[in-house]
Amino acid sequence: QVPLVESGGGSVQAGGSLRLSCAASGYTYSRLSMAWFRQAPGKEREGVAAIDTDGYTRYADSVKGRFTISRGNAKNTLYLQMNSLKAEDTAMYYCAADRRRLQWLLLNRDEYNYWGQGTQVTVSS
Repeated sequence: QVPLVESGGGSVQAGGSLRLSCAASGYTYSRLSMAWFRQAPGKEREGVAAIDTDGYTRYADSVKGRFTISRGNAKNTLYLQMNSLKAEDTAMYYCAADRRRLQWLLLNRDEYNYWGQGTQVTVSS
């Protein structure tokens, strides 16, 4: 098991910023592929940003240039810096991890075996 605990969600005005955090434990953190997914009401869970074991990153087109994923290896924590937020970014955000190096599959939700409970992000226009 790889317990994941998200934090940092909240409510913000459009154009504002938030930083999400995901604390991982139970496994060698640097060997995990990790990602952020989000799910809005009535929609499927979609990949937002992901980072592989070698630092390779992938982003959904809708967030490129606005969101940045990073990992603090010393603290076993994954971050998602979200800038220029839009109303359509409103969703429950989930942290995900897998022990494999996922590469081009990083934004594929079916590849991840470990999930956090989620943190809500609400952006008002």
